Amino acid sequence: MQNDAPNPPRLNEWLPGALILVVVAVGLRLLALAFDHTDLFVDEVQYWFWGQNLDFGYYSKPPLIGWVIRLVTDLAGSDAAFWVRMPGAVLHGITALILGALAARLAGRTAALWTVALYLSLPFVSLGSVMISTDTIMAPFYAAALLFLFRTAETRRASDALAVGVCAGLAFMAKYAAIYILAGAGLAMIFVPMMRPGWRNLAVMILGFALVISPNVVWNLSHDLTTVSHTMDNAGWVRHGAKFDLGSLLTFFGSQFGVFGVIPMAALVWAYLRPRTQAHVALILLSIPAIFAVSIQSLMDKAYANWAIATYFAGTVLVVMVLPRGGRIAALALNGILAVTLPVLLILAPWPMSGDKPLLNRYLGRHALSESILTLAEREDLPVVASNRDVLADLFYTGRDRDVALYAMPETGRPSSYYAQNFTLPEEMLGSVLVISVGDITCPGEAFDGLVREGTWVKTDLRATRVKAACLFKN
Repeated sequence: MQNDAPNPPRLNEWLPGALILVVVAVGLRLLALAFDHTDLFVDEVQYWFWGQNLDFGYYSKPPLIGWVIRLVTDLAGSDAAFWVRMPGAVLHGITALILGALAARLAGRTAALWTVALYLSLPFVSLGSVMISTDTIMAPFYAAALLFLFRTAETRRASDALAVGVCAGLAFMAKYAAIYILAGAGLAMIFVPMMRPGWRNLAVMILGFALVISPNVVWNLSHDLTTVSHTMDNAGWVRHGAKFDLGSLLTFFGSQFGVFGVIPMAALVWAYLRPRTQAHVALILLSIPAIFAVSIQSLMDKAYANWAIATYFAGTVLVVMVLPRGGRIAALALNGILAVTLPVLLILAPWPMSGDKPLLNRYLGRHALSESILTLAEREDLPVVASNRDVLADLFYTGRDRDVALYAMPETGRPSSYYAQNFTLPEEMLGSVLVISVGDITCPGEAFDGLVREGTWVKTDLRATRVKAACLFKN
């Protein structure tokens, strides 16, 4: 394959420097987490809860994030927020090293070190290193699949091909967006001859991928395709028709400069327009499916900024290969501002203020509300029932060591959340329950004061009411 490093450097020529970069960055991020004053977000506590109920699939995501959090918290002997979030910084550090290995293979020692440094500074990596998400769990496996794909193209070894399939499968078990690597690999094999692994190796890749994801496929088939249905709900236009909103497309594309960084994103677009080598073309084809597909999604409905993160693993290596040294320095410096600022904000929370509320308001007040609900439930000796997913998620986390029964409000039709799917109030429940609602509920009952509404809840009309459980099944 034509690339910028016809003789890739030995491991000891780039890895020691890369390890220093990773250890420093990861160490500082873990130190910031130790002094973090924010609460776990609704998704983070939900992932933790999945880990307490191990399975091969869950309501809205594949299972790997729950498994990872369970492993870490069990090894640590603690479910504290630090340990729930800790895998983020470590996994992004590992991802940086894997992408560095790919850059070393394609462009040499200097590119490897710059790839590690630039990746660690990217905005989505900075955020994903202090708040756990499925993108972060997917990252090292996606990067490893890319590395082994290029290795297979050179070595033609079945073991490398199997590693491609297994790593891609593990990435898929973290987040379904990993499917983009299959599209990218297919395009690279079609349009870049040296990326063709041979039919035997291609079959090995597919077999490895299929074996790894099969437990989740079987789980979905036995659970009415729950996760697939939720994914279709997110797509929006699949259920309700396309909107063809150009403004939505422009908003999504603009958001990618915040996800990947202003200079890296501009360099990536430039690289797409002017590929110089076969390696560039291969990296383009491996990175472009995600951003292309999500751009189409944003045109037809809504798309969140992080939905195209699969673009930026191959994209980081490509950007390093096309940016001159001055551009790399500028990108690193600009990204570094956010990389330093974000951990500082976590430590200083609830300062600074943004208008009349803290800047990180959505990450504050969750624990305090749950504590007040649990205290009230214990005082009145009542089980708690709620319909709000944010409330339920934090209640299960904060109340993990409390003897309070927690339930989701009864629903009709397809469940609206993991809690409604698995922990809905049973119809045989007798007596009274403590209902936590936004605004009034239709059942008569006794209202209680004492809910602590701070941070994200400060302006919400949350109410606590004792009602007869049977009434909740009549409404």
